[in-house]
Amino acid sequence: MRAVLQRVHRSRVTVAGEVVGEIDRPGLVALVGVTHTDGAASARALASKIANLRILNDELSLLDAGAPVLVISQFTLYGETKKGRRPSWIAAAKGDVAEPLVDAVVQELRTLGLEVATGRFGAMMDIDIHADGPFTVLVEV
Repeated sequence: MRAVLQRVHRSRVTVAGEVVGEIDRPGLVALVGVTHTDGAASARALASKIANLRILNDELSLLDAGAPVLVISQFTLYGETKKGRRPSWIAAAKGDVAEPLVDAVVQELRTLGLEVATGRFGAMMDIDIHADGPFTVLVEV
């Protein structure tokens, strides 16, 4: 699994004009991608990394700061661009595999006590990200 973590002041996801997920204070946006070899252990490891990575102000983690996270599934994180001009999505897991694993990441983050908002799997989403920094990191487990 991969996640792009972006430190934000606030963020919101809308689908067809409806707000489906929002964090209204400093935290992280986690864009989460799933590949074919990922499973439940990968979801637990990724959630732990997201919760504990010390990338907020004053070198705090989400857990340290009690900060929220907005989790959005993003298959394009496994796009291959080495050849040609068109990305290949072959490394990205299909929806029936990816959706339960992204849900498992969300559930694990909630189990750890974090406030978690989400996008809507498979939907065309408008994402408003009010970056803090910018500060963006790639996490792989």
